Amino acid sequence: MQLTGAQIVIECLKEQGVDTVFGYPGGAILNVYDELYKHSNEIKHVLTSHEQGASHAADGYARSTGKVGVCLATSGPGATNLVTGIATAYMDSVPMVALTCNVGVSLLGKDSFQEIDIAGITTPITKHNFIVKEVEKLAETIRRAFRIARKGRPGPVLVDIPKDVTANRTEFQPVAIEPEKRCYETITEEALEQAVKMIQKSEKPYFFVGGGAVISEASRELLEFVEKVHAPVADSLMGKGAFDGGHRLYTGMLGMHGTKTSNYGVSECDLLIAVGVRFSDRVTGNAKKFAPNARILQFDVDPAEINKNIVTDAHIIGDIREILLRLNGRVEQQNHEAWIQKIMEYKDKYPLKYHDTGLNGPCLVEEIYRQTKGDAIIVTEVGQHQMWAAQFYKYKKPRTLITSGGLGTMGYGLGAAIGVQMANPEKQVINIAGDGCFRMNMNEIATAVRQNLPLIQVVVNNHVLGMVRQWQTLFYEQHYSATVLKDSVDFVKLAEALGARGIRAATREEFSQAFAQALESSGPVVIDCVIDSDDKVWPMVAPGAAISEVFSEEDMKEEKNEQSL
Repeated sequence: MQLTGAQIVIECLKEQGVDTVFGYPGGAILNVYDELYKHSNEIKHVLTSHEQGASHAADGYARSTGKVGVCLATSGPGATNLVTGIATAYMDSVPMVALTCNVGVSLLGKDSFQEIDIAGITTPITKHNFIVKEVEKLAETIRRAFRIARKGRPGPVLVDIPKDVTANRTEFQPVAIEPEKRCYETITEEALEQAVKMIQKSEKPYFFVGGGAVISEASRELLEFVEKVHAPVADSLMGKGAFDGGHRLYTGMLGMHGTKTSNYGVSECDLLIAVGVRFSDRVTGNAKKFAPNARILQFDVDPAEINKNIVTDAHIIGDIREILLRLNGRVEQQNHEAWIQKIMEYKDKYPLKYHDTGLNGPCLVEEIYRQTKGDAIIVTEVGQHQMWAAQFYKYKKPRTLITSGGLGTMGYGLGAAIGVQMANPEKQVINIAGDGCFRMNMNEIATAVRQNLPLIQVVVNNHVLGMVRQWQTLFYEQHYSATVLKDSVDFVKLAEALGARGIRAATREEFSQAFAQALESSGPVVIDCVIDSDDKVWPMVAPGAAISEVFSEEDMKEEKNEQSL
């Protein structure tokens, strides 16, 4: 059948099972939007307040479901406004397809109105991108974009379509889309045998679990493997929920704001089993001093991650779930009770602590956990509140913490929360933000109101850029350069102006009541939580230090007391 390019775009989205897209229209993409209008009963379009919000919403939709998220934008500034969201998805391996439309083919390269080389701009931050200059190639290009976004290590793909291509006609034949096959062929018998031998020889093994275990949906296989190897488990920020945060063998996050138990344990182990991690600098600290006593056994689907940041002693390349399935059939039950007991003593000696008076970030997160019974999907922005959310909410299942890890994108959370809530209407979605982050894309509250989403926006309001201020306090002689936000912004009035309900809380009791009210609301609620400007995230590893040099607030006070003697 003969279809226009715009019709082909819609038919290809339907082929891929896309039911929701996020975007913002403009002149170059009008043909596509006209077709969306005609198919609104099949594909829901969510109009965001800004294109960056659309890209983050598509990202949140993808992270919470495992499906490919889709965002749309017009040419020029519409397309460039997607860039931060695309980069965020790229750094965290999120499957996303960004569809942009450009000026007509004859106008390309002539500095035409709202023309931009978005394919050139996004080349370093996509798995692949395309500009489609012939309508005959459009359908296969879109299908290929979805395949690439899903295959192996997922990531974002951009397809740029000149406006005349969306108007031109060609023959279109529907295609049945087959599920993407997992990466099996790179898993070798030799690598499996070597891994088994390393595990059997180990006396002090430790697991380090990352986002790859979430992406591959390997939680069940991971639990079986951990219990067979009989070893403690630390995770990265992106790995939250892959292993149950309430399990006895779980010791908390690893790295700069990881627990002392995890940092000490990994520094003392003789075998580190790295499952779907990329050894970020925020995890390793000083890479030369990372896990100095351990042999490194790494499992990852992406061969580029092997020996990139930390040199391995052995590795298996392939889908995490398939690797664990095969190893579970080979590894005999191990017993490391003495080692486990030592780690449990660390857990007892070094629990996560916070001040027990006044309203603060950790007690907010614990109250959210208590009232949601750990069954919410938590979304965050980036900064102190993000670390508190990672530390004090127990993630029992994968895809229940949605956060920007690799890029650390302030302004990510609210757009992402909208995408998460659209994908999971039956779930309670909570976005935890600092006041600095919330300012960046707080206009998306209007989007949440327009969609009548029952999401809860918690603003941890300390009137400063908290994490930057923490570094200025500890490492820059308290030079608070451009980090103080002492102004007259009223988030309650702002929420009301955008059509949401706003509540202010300055005490623990007020927050408990406000959050309970928010849980009963059928629309979006913003809770402005006023906390102290000097609250900090503990424990911490100083930049460039080994993770074994992790220190707490008590450690700092003891050191100052010793220096004053």
